[in-house]
Amino acid sequence: MFSCKPDYEAAQKRINAFWNHEDVDRPLLLMSYPKKGAKVFPEKKYASCEEQWLDFEYRVEQTRHMMENTIFCAESMPVIMPNLGPEIISAFAGCPYFYGKDTTWTEPCLTDWEDDNAIMDLNHPLAKKLELFTKLLLEMAKGSFIVGLTDFHPGGDHVAALRDPQTLALDLVEYPDFVKRKLESSYKEYYAIYDYYTTLLKNAGMPIASWLPLTSESTMYIPSNDFSCMISKDMFDEFFLEGIREECRHYGNSIYHLDGPGALHHLDSLLSIKELDAVQWVPGAGNDQCTGWLDLFKTILAAGKSVMTYPQSKEDILVLKETLPAKGLGLTLGFGINNEDEANDIMKLLENWPK
Repeated sequence: MFSCKPDYEAAQKRINAFWNHEDVDRPLLLMSYPKKGAKVFPEKKYASCEEQWLDFEYRVEQTRHMMENTIFCAESMPVIMPNLGPEIISAFAGCPYFYGKDTTWTEPCLTDWEDDNAIMDLNHPLAKKLELFTKLLLEMAKGSFIVGLTDFHPGGDHVAALRDPQTLALDLVEYPDFVKRKLESSYKEYYAIYDYYTTLLKNAGMPIASWLPLTSESTMYIPSNDFSCMISKDMFDEFFLEGIREECRHYGNSIYHLDGPGALHHLDSLLSIKELDAVQWVPGAGNDQCTGWLDLFKTILAAGKSVMTYPQSKEDILVLKETLPAKGLGLTLGFGINNEDEANDIMKLLENWPK
């Protein structure tokens, strides 16, 4: 189906088992390495970071080179998203947009709740650029690799971008009705964008994936709310939980991006969402990335949700093997491998995984 992933069907079958929290003989594994003799794609110099981000022709060729020179092992899929940064839909709604070397950011544009014109516009210049970038990737990807959805960040994180996170924290107390109305209206705007792009990708013969390359044969996305680290469980439940629940209902498959220890007090609320399939745990810089969170993984798995974690060594994998079942467990290697022999060594570690 895709020349960069000859065993696509077998890999998708295992990914489906992860989505459905089904019994399997080993955990899901995302792992890749460069092809032998792969050459470095030539760098290009730019006058500005914005010029670098918006040079789609170069970025598409760079993607093609990367895909054709990578071995995608186990369930790793050759997915690329048209990345324009994590707050792109907030830019569609009027937030000024800024480009750094490796990321982008916005400044708030909604300064007065009584004068709210922050509505996502599919005719915004950056919306047109995202559409162009996506279509260029789709043209290059035909029969070769998978084009995914960009990083949307709807819901609470979108409204936090419109207002500024600290201001939004005060708004929950001072202007709760405005916040709730804005969340409701912005989700409607977002779903129109999400549906447009999933249709575009499906019409091109693509499964659906995004920055997290877990492909879905229906639709998928990664609900998140990084702003939630700033608020109590009660406020999270009152303002944001139902929106996340509706997101999960909108997608065929969903995996929540749980970012850092500051978000853990919302875990029980998230696990109560029947439609949520999985949780991606990201402990943050400076924290143990894997084996220090075994009880957390057990809690997620016991709730009938799958979990994606990031072992940093072979020793981490062995600890997971001694502690957790294969059912519902996903591993993304947090360390690099360089060749087929190293990949085979990892695969051997997954053999005879206890149930």
